[in-house]
Formats: sequence, C-alpha cells, structure tokens
Amino acid sequence: MFSEPTSTAIILFTGGLLLAVSVLASRFATRTGIPLALLFLIIGMIAGSDDFGGIDFSDYELAFRVGTVALILILFDGGLNTPIRSIKQSIAPASVLATFGVLLTAILVALAAYLSGMLPWNQAMLLGAVVSSTDAAAVFSVLRSSGLHLSKRTGNTLELESGANDPIAVILTMSAATAVANGSYMGFGAAIQAILQLGIGLGLGLVAGHAGAAILNYARFLSGGLYPVLTVALALLTFAVPSLMWGSGFLAVYVAAVIIGNKELPHQSSLRRVHDAVAWFAQVGLFLLMGLLVNPAELIKVGWSGLLIALFLAFIARPVAVLLSLIPFDFKASDRIFLSWAGLRGAVPILLATIPVMQDVPNAETIFNIVFFIVVINAIIPGMTVSWVTKRLGLQINAPPQPGAVLEIDTLHHLKKDVVSFYIHDVSPVADTHIKDIPFPDDASALMIVRDADMITAKGNTIVKPGDHMYVLCSKEDQAYLRLIMGSPEE
Repeated sequence: MFSEPTSTAIILFTGGLLLAVSVLASRFATRTGIPLALLFLIIGMIAGSDDFGGIDFSDYELAFRVGTVALILILFDGGLNTPIRSIKQSIAPASVLATFGVLLTAILVALAAYLSGMLPWNQAMLLGAVVSSTDAAAVFSVLRSSGLHLSKRTGNTLELESGANDPIAVILTMSAATAVANGSYMGFGAAIQAILQLGIGLGLGLVAGHAGAAILNYARFLSGGLYPVLTVALALLTFAVPSLMWGSGFLAVYVAAVIIGNKELPHQSSLRRVHDAVAWFAQVGLFLLMGLLVNPAELIKVGWSGLLIALFLAFIARPVAVLLSLIPFDFKASDRIFLSWAGLRGAVPILLATIPVMQDVPNAETIFNIVFFIVVINAIIPGMTVSWVTKRLGLQINAPPQPGAVLEIDTLHHLKKDVVSFYIHDVSPVADTHIKDIPFPDDASALMIVRDADMITAKGNTIVKPGDHMYVLCSKEDQAYLRLIMGSPEE
C-alpha cells in the first residue's frame, strides 16, 4: 500500500510503540503482581485484535523462526547466570523433572483431553506434548521481578528445570505432530529419538562451551563491544550445529552458556549486562509476537476446553508429575508443593503450537488456540499467586537488600585480585568496628562502603555499620578468610 521508506517507517513505528508500551507497562505489572509474560501477551493480543490494534499477522513460519532465535538468546542468558555450584545441588532432581516429569505431564494432559471427548488420542497427545514443559522466560521473569528469595536448592531446581526441559517438549511435539499428520500414533521410536537428541545436544554443548570460552580468552579485540557480538554468534552456532546433526540445539545452547558463564572471561561483567538486555528484548518481542498470532474472538470458541485443560494442568497434571518425579529426593513437603505450583507456561508452548499449524495437522488451529488459552490461564492462576504461595509455605528466606550502588571492575586480562562485596549483618564480627581495626590480610583492603543511598570512602576511622555493603579488593586465596570475618560474599 505504501512505497519505501514509508512502509518500513510504519513497521518500525508500530514495533517501537509496542516495545515502549510493554516496557513502560511493566512498572504497573510489577506493582500489581501481574506476570510480565501475561502482560506482554495481552498487549500483543490487543494489538492484533480486529477491534483494537488491527495488526494482521498470521505468518506462523516467521513467528516460529523469530521465536526460536528469541528462545536461544533467553536460554543463553539463563545459562550464563547459572553457577556450577547450583547445578551440583540441583542437577539430579531438575533432570528428572525435565525428562520424566515432562513426559508424565504430557500423558496426563492427553488423557484429560481424550477422556473429555475434546480430541482423538493422537491429537490429544500432541496437545499434551505442546504444554508439557515449563517456560524459562516466564519462570526467570517471575522469580527475578517479584523479588522472591528462595532456598538455593529449590530455586535452582526450578530454574534449571525450566532451562533444560524444552528439548524434551520439542522432541515430543515434533514426534506427535508427525504421527498425527501421518494418521498414526507415537511409538518407541520417539523415545530412542529423544535419547539420541539429548545425547548429541549435551555432548556438542559441552564442546561448544569449552571451545567458546577458549576463543573468548584467545581473542583480543580493540573494542569491548565486539565480545558480546561474538557470544551471540556462538549461541546461534551452538544451536544450529547440533540441530543439523539430529541433536537438541536448545539443550546445547544452555549447556554451553553454563560452561562459558563459569569461566574467567575478558569483559565478563559487561558481557552479562549485554546478554541480560538482549534476553529481555527477546522475551518482550517473543511474547508480543505470540500475542499477535491470536485473535481474542477465536479464544472464546475454545474457552471451556482451554479452561478445563488449564485447571487440570495446574491442579492435577503438574503436581502429580512433580510429586512422582521427586520421590527419590529429600525435598520437604513445602518445597514439593511450591515446585508443583510454580511450573509456569509461557511463550514456548505457543511457539511449539505453531509446528502443527505449519505441518497442516488436522485441528491444528484449534489446538493452537487451546494452548494459548491454557498459557493465559496458567499465567493468571499460578503466575499471579507464586509470591503469595511462597509466603504461605514459609519458603521465602531473608536476603540482603540490594545496594544502592554497585562497584564492578571490567577487565580485559585476568587479574590476580577481585573486587568482592560483603553485606554486613548485625551479627557480623566487623559490625560497629573501625576499618583500621579489621584484621584484613596483607593484600586486601576496603575500597568503598554503600550505606542506604550514600557512598562512603573507606578510611581507617570509618565505622562499619550493620546494613552496609562493603567492597573489598582481595585475592581469591583470601576470600575464605574474609567470609569468616565479614560474612558470605554477595552475588
């Protein structure tokens, strides 16, 4: 309808406006407890509605490709911020939840859809496969935006499961969609394929992680801004290579990012900040795009079916899958209940629901609309109550408040010393002590104190008070001793 550059300008104006509205509205969502995933989906739905925004977007292939890239960037950021020590604590239960738990959830949802007469068995299994996994973007955003502080094992298990269970859901969805398209049923071949894809993805992810860290340490760029460009390229390559070799690209991306994030890298702090921003951009764009695919009028037609499956998923399928998966592990009852309730669904099920549509599977659009309805209800019921449930179960732990200022040293080369921050508790041995009286190691010294909204120069006569955040320059060898006299370092 318009010539260039008018057409491009209209597209950019629309995209920029949607992004700006989404980001600004996130302040409201944070205050009211509305999950950000739900907010972004609703904005996309309104923009695509015939009665409001009127944006006509129905390109499922483009949505799938853009959504895949967005999920790669989100998983890579999640892996970068996953400490190895948290994986050691949670790898076993998270792995069971990400495999057996996902499979059991898919089967239970399929049974509900089939026994209710909603869909024939092969299509019901496809629906179960699509909604079987929790969503990394939804879980990460709820945990980080709500200010929840959970016990490390429980929180790490939830985050690790959400980052690692997408491969199984993708494999199940692809197998189920192929079976429906061929008029057949899933067989044991799907299980063999799943084991093969997971093995290839894990192996190539390990290789990519160590190789990527080596490349980043070997490279010496004139500009620090080139390092995140290289890590984005590594993330895309890490997904593509295993996928071309019949492996799980999503698992490879997450594994590689965990390895890279736990290595000493040049410009490490700036790398994390850039990927945090990229992941948020990808998350907002992903949910907006998924929202644009749906017309609210179409959701009304599947309202009762979607509500039935959504409630069954939240109150029966997910809890049963979690409780059975965690039988071998010594979680408290409150932790099991929380993990059952906090298995949030987000854009990933909607993204997977585009696969049947692209393959012209019977009832594909109906399944897509049911999935979208399930995601919306899941975001409202478990998503908006996660904080309340956490407090009712007594799982929220006291954590130090965030400092008003953060001191970071961004280095190109590896240095022998680090800047480490310590939160001074009431019972800390250095509380109410002059800095000159603190027995620092010979090569360690206090640099700065952040107290409320003030930054204080660390002089000898400065008194350290409870509630302070003290930044100390020290070697790695001295950090164990400093933990004894200061407390645990802040992350």
